[in-house]
Amino acid sequence: MCTWRTTSCFLVRHRWLKQDRIRSYAYTHSTARPSGAGPSVLAGLGGVTVRGQTVRGATAPARDSALADLHPAYFAMVMATGIVSIASVLVGFRTLGEALLPANVIFAAVLATLTLVRIIRFPARVVADLSDHRRAVGFFTLVAATSVLGSQVLLVTEVRSIAIGLWIMAIVLWAALTYGVFTALTVTRVKPTLAEGINGGWLVAVVAPQSIVVLGAQLASGFGAYQQEVLFFCLTMWLGAGMLYIWIISLIFYRYTFFVLEPSDLAPPYWINMGAVAISTLAGSFLVLEAQRSALLAQLLPFLKGFTLLFWATATWWIPMLVILGIWRHGIQRFPLRYDPLYWGAVFPLGMYTACTWRLSEALTLPSLTAIPRVFIFVALTAWILTFAGLVHRLVSGR
Repeated sequence: MCTWRTTSCFLVRHRWLKQDRIRSYAYTHSTARPSGAGPSVLAGLGGVTVRGQTVRGATAPARDSALADLHPAYFAMVMATGIVSIASVLVGFRTLGEALLPANVIFAAVLATLTLVRIIRFPARVVADLSDHRRAVGFFTLVAATSVLGSQVLLVTEVRSIAIGLWIMAIVLWAALTYGVFTALTVTRVKPTLAEGINGGWLVAVVAPQSIVVLGAQLASGFGAYQQEVLFFCLTMWLGAGMLYIWIISLIFYRYTFFVLEPSDLAPPYWINMGAVAISTLAGSFLVLEAQRSALLAQLLPFLKGFTLLFWATATWWIPMLVILGIWRHGIQRFPLRYDPLYWGAVFPLGMYTACTWRLSEALTLPSLTAIPRVFIFVALTAWILTFAGLVHRLVSGR
């Protein structure tokens, strides 16, 4: 008679328990819920929705719950606002770009404060997020937001000291999060399937180092005798991030084509498929423009131009594909379109494609390319306005 004490039955029981944990993980992290479901700490400031009724003046427990659930990827709001500001300045809307700077500083300060409070009050939740395949990569938005804000400050105000401070902070955050997050995801014993765990948000791990390259290349000339070392550091970061994109996008494309894709699976971060190569284009363009300051970059100039153009071509290829999938999701499958903080991750690529195309035209001396960002800026601005309107509606209505 079989008992749990026998070795064979123990192995069967162990396998059953492991499968049960995986099923529990899949249920907990299921994307079957609408992307906007769940509490928002920002929405909690305006009210709480209980069984369809909005209760004004959120209670302390409701605010605590919203703060505990604050998504690590919320810093994409700072990324999106920063790059739309930069793109606006590049195409000639300087007043608009300047107006978005103080707004972005406020966004960054509020989110940084909320994140710090969350770390202090709910450390267990933060640690759990670091080993969650669906949420952990969201922490990289903190790195990218820091660097993009630095680039925005440098372009709008030309205050190098603040930009340098933000650049150094971004490097420290990148090093800590890269090896912290990927180590945690590697050693955790309960893991989702590829279809459940991978999404476009993973490519923020590419956006983060490339944002450091973008800011570092712009600051390099101010480091005097050390500018070649700064540019060498930027070059290695650019190459490493480019390789990381190839690794991750291969898994995402495999998941696209060989697994069933539900409308709920096609979350807004999939736009980072394009955004990651757009910022790689921007970073490569700055390296090309700074090649005169580095003997190594000058020697690699044909390579830099070729790979930068490859990144831009890839970003351009993704745009029609993502538009078609968006029409399929919301137009054909009737998936509800409501505000979600992850939609900032879709605004960012639109602004980044505008900025990177403008800089690419300068790097390759192709002025005809500027026609694209002169039109695309309106797409990026419209997306930013609609997403911000969604946030305001969430704050006012609590839904």
